[in-house]
Amino acid sequence: MKKVAILQSNYIPWKGYFDLIASVDEFIIYDDMQYTRRDWRNRNQIKTSQGLQWLTVPVRVKGRYLQKIRETEIDESVWSSNHWKTLYQNYHRAKYFSQIADWLEPLYGANYTHLSEMNRCFIQQVCNYLGIKTYISNSWNYHLVDGKTERLVELCKQAGAKEYVSGPAAKKYIDENAFLEKGIKLTWFDYEGYLEHPQLWGTFNHYVSILDLLFNCGPESYLYMKYGKPENLRATAA
Repeated sequence: MKKVAILQSNYIPWKGYFDLIASVDEFIIYDDMQYTRRDWRNRNQIKTSQGLQWLTVPVRVKGRYLQKIRETEIDESVWSSNHWKTLYQNYHRAKYFSQIADWLEPLYGANYTHLSEMNRCFIQQVCNYLGIKTYISNSWNYHLVDGKTERLVELCKQAGAKEYVSGPAAKKYIDENAFLEKGIKLTWFDYEGYLEHPQLWGTFNHYVSILDLLFNCGPESYLYMKYGKPENLRATAA
């Protein structure tokens, strides 16, 4: 029974984002949605000796922010080198920093033009490192219809899904009956119950970028994730 999850792309998202990816057969990046400011699309947090710090990718926003996420361009600046310097300063003492830096640092040297393109590159490389084999697609690979729930249902139908796995925040607007009427099971993903992993800089925080987990735990990161264990990872869906 094919499982699908649909979520907007985030910049170096937290571990729960990757657990959601690992729990399904196909993960659809939903970047046909409107770009929103001060959101997770272009920023995330890391831990530092001074507390939590935002890493924000500067973007070009037109008019009243009616552009789609996938249309949002990255503003030309030195943001990438600044982000890498900040990561180095705060994590170079972490146990697995050098190992992660081997594949992460080159990502900050690439020439990206659009936010969604960049986010997907980072997401895919993290998945590769964790051994997550879920097939990742884009919402614009499919025919989109109007309506919040209706569009999700239609995406699931076109992807051949029999089960849709959603984050709990969507309970505020999803019409569960719309899925049931089309014979698609709706499952709410549970982000509770994470174990604390070794972490630098004071009080533990689960909700920072997954880079925190990777730098500190490296190949043992899956021990602190829900679906990261090798026996739970899914084969790539056709």
